[in-house]
Amino acid sequence: MTAVSPPASSATPLRIDFVSDISCPWCAIGLQSLGRALDTLQGSVQAELHFQPFELNPQMPPGGQDIGEHLAEKYGASPEQTAQTQRAIAERGAALGFEFRMDRRSRIYNTFDAHQLLHWAHETAGPQAQEALKRALFHAYFTEGRDPGDRALLVQLAAGAGLDAARAQQVLESGEYADAVREREAFYQQHGIQSVPAVIVNGRHLIQGGQPPEVFEQALRQIAAQG
Repeated sequence: MTAVSPPASSATPLRIDFVSDISCPWCAIGLQSLGRALDTLQGSVQAELHFQPFELNPQMPPGGQDIGEHLAEKYGASPEQTAQTQRAIAERGAALGFEFRMDRRSRIYNTFDAHQLLHWAHETAGPQAQEALKRALFHAYFTEGRDPGDRALLVQLAAGAGLDAARAQQVLESGEYADAVREREAFYQQHGIQSVPAVIVNGRHLIQGGQPPEVFEQALRQIAAQG
């Protein structure tokens, strides 16, 4: 009897590097939108996501800063402007199935440890585990208002993503991935990434910002058609 090979997949493979920060609401929106687009494109493209680090506030001290105070200092935003922006973000998130609880998110925090854990997750368990941890971090911060710099929380989230909790604790205490994270941050900054989310497809196509799903879908279709 002759063995019959299964038909080759017609889906175009795409590598997607998602450059973002945990404390960036437009990054959470962008990931939700990208996910919707990829769901629509199932069978047409086969995407593999890799989350890359970017710190909006690398000098943020432990314990963070009041979000209203921070936005006023950094962007000159008035309380009214901040409230208006937060309403718009919450509405965009709700339309995409992501809940922003602005009443719980009162502070901006340092996210470097979270990026170390994400890098380790990818190195240890691959893109799917890294994505599970990334989504858990967004939910913990934006929906639950928790501190993504809290190492106990990070270990808990890592365990929830199927990663080894004791090893996660060791990674955070040792800082063994700190240099690798800084190298990745410097790489993208040197290549012109100054704001996030930045979605880089196959290392050469950039989609900037928290775009609607249809924008991601159209762009990914065009890129896939180029081969």
